[in-house]
Amino acid sequence: MRATAYCLLPTASPNTPSMFSKILIANRGEVAVRIIRTARRLGIKTAIVYSEADRDSLAVEMADEGVFIGPSPAAQSYLVIDKIVAAAKETGAQAIHPGFGFLSEKAEFADRLIKEKIVFIGPNPHAIRAMGDKIESKKTAADSGVSCVPGFIGEIEGVEHAIQISEEIGYPVMIKASAGGGGKGIRVAYNKKEVQEGFPAVRAEAKGAFGDDRVFIEKFVTAPRHIEIQVMGDKHGNVVHLFERECSIQRRNQKVIEEAPSPLLDEKTRMAMGAQAVALAQAVNYDSAGTVEFVASGADKSFYFLEMNTRLQVEHPVSEMITGLDLVEQMIRVAAGEKLAFKQKDLKIKGWAIESRIYAEDPYRNFLPSIGRLRSYRAPQEGKAGDVALRNETGVREGDEISMFYDPMIAKLVTHAPTRLAAIDAQAAALDKFLIEGIADNIPFLGAVMEEKDFRKGDFTTAYIKDKFPDGFAGVAPTKAQEKLLIACAAVARSFTAQRATQTSGRIVPVNGAQRDWVVILDKAHHLTNVDLDSMGANVTIDGKKHRLDTVTRPGARVIEGSFDGAPFAVKISTAPEGYRLRLRGVSAHALVTTPRGAELAKKIPEKEKADTSKLIVSPMPGLVVSIDAKAGQEVKAGEGVAVVEAMKMQNIIRAERDGVIAKVHVAAGASVAADEVMIELG
Repeated sequence: MRATAYCLLPTASPNTPSMFSKILIANRGEVAVRIIRTARRLGIKTAIVYSEADRDSLAVEMADEGVFIGPSPAAQSYLVIDKIVAAAKETGAQAIHPGFGFLSEKAEFADRLIKEKIVFIGPNPHAIRAMGDKIESKKTAADSGVSCVPGFIGEIEGVEHAIQISEEIGYPVMIKASAGGGGKGIRVAYNKKEVQEGFPAVRAEAKGAFGDDRVFIEKFVTAPRHIEIQVMGDKHGNVVHLFERECSIQRRNQKVIEEAPSPLLDEKTRMAMGAQAVALAQAVNYDSAGTVEFVASGADKSFYFLEMNTRLQVEHPVSEMITGLDLVEQMIRVAAGEKLAFKQKDLKIKGWAIESRIYAEDPYRNFLPSIGRLRSYRAPQEGKAGDVALRNETGVREGDEISMFYDPMIAKLVTHAPTRLAAIDAQAAALDKFLIEGIADNIPFLGAVMEEKDFRKGDFTTAYIKDKFPDGFAGVAPTKAQEKLLIACAAVARSFTAQRATQTSGRIVPVNGAQRDWVVILDKAHHLTNVDLDSMGANVTIDGKKHRLDTVTRPGARVIEGSFDGAPFAVKISTAPEGYRLRLRGVSAHALVTTPRGAELAKKIPEKEKADTSKLIVSPMPGLVVSIDAKAGQEVKAGEGVAVVEAMKMQNIIRAERDGVIAKVHVAAGASVAADEVMIELG
């Protein structure tokens, strides 16, 4: 990884005598790369553990040494404490950074490291027990006078007990894994039936992902904002907060877009929330990076404690960008016994930062995971241009495999600018340039959000995706300006292809030059288009109106960058049957570019009838069949669960889309299925 212009400033000398000479990273992917980046800057050597799936990963390549710890499933590798401890001893590492997930919030892991005289780069075991466990943290918060969301704090005996609790609290309720994190092990239930289905599903996810099947239930606050406070403490009793992050844009209760600061909070609320987070951290002698999460009301800015994550958060880069601090560095320094080199009064908010989580998932299919090889991976250039900074946190390279064993994150794209709208615009432009091929990605959705008016105004809740896309994300319609741009890109691409074919075929170019007059059929609408190519791009006339398209990328590129009528753009373009597929900020359009005569002929060709697939129940994603809950001859109703498929630590209930009788079951529990594979047929 090359050094970048956004590099965060160290707050003490990298040659501090107490600093470690080598640390072990007990994690994988982008967070491992992130830790290595800071360790290198501090002159600290790194060792890393890796499973079979990560043998050839970027993190393993970057670390100074690696230790193989077993098969791909986390339960046989990254979650095995004995293997992590043995790796630290083998490499001579003085400390272990757990990253996030896996063992990062396991008090028994921190206890074991104390016994082995290995430093845990994280909070003390007492703080983890008091705050890392969602049930215990609520008890501690309540005892400390912190406002909490109404709920049941205690052991839940089973489904019937869960229903009783839910009805006493009042629907809707949130069913949540006690040891959860990263959006895993969470369901919102609006009625008794959803508790019956959701409670065992959450318990199973919790057991599989965290090795702990305890679950709690709390009131789901309608129209909420998810706002969290970043705290940092040392081993000398000092605790500060690094302001807030807004994390309300979520799907399946997992964050997708984060920003700092929050567009909701005023200074008074910010300071009150920060003071409460610090008080809570001080109550448990917190001594590392951690996050106190709140649900806040968009109406009156009241807020309630949700939980505390006793680890580094996925979204920590936005806090780093607005404060200039490196949180990984601070964790390492605190673990080495150093005092914080700053006080609360020294910390100021500088500008605005936006982070988009780029996932291997298909937004057009309810954000279901996508598995496969990255045939192409082209990230926008990191660094600073003027007053805008861009940062890309990733753990993959072109050619890497996205497996079913871990979280589907590919990268975290972060932009920082003086204002919120400038940061959003920079994010949108960077997403336009981000090219991923070989698997589905959520970039179209992220780009659409950056353009959506309520998001740009800062007017949203955690129900944003459900409210804005109630029938699922199907892309967005292009604006008039975007439509003209897409037509121009398709016509110029076709003109260049025609010109190149003429030049390379050995034929003599006609006196009047190559074909210049086209009809671009963009989603069934016909547009008369004339293209006059030159060395810088082309003059393009669309439906009688002249436009100028200048490009900075070579013809034939999969991302066309340049300016259209003076405005910068980046459009993804690929060949498709009878034309081109173009993508731009949530717009996904098909363009057929043909001659005027070809357009006339196209009008006479009847459309093909679509095959009836309503009787087929297919797997919406590749994964493992956990259970088949229907058999041949059984009558099912629309919406009834008939199977469960698991991938990337998430269980998905497969439901019948229509009433019918099961005619045939094609798969059994334990089988692997591909996306769109037929599982069950209805008669």
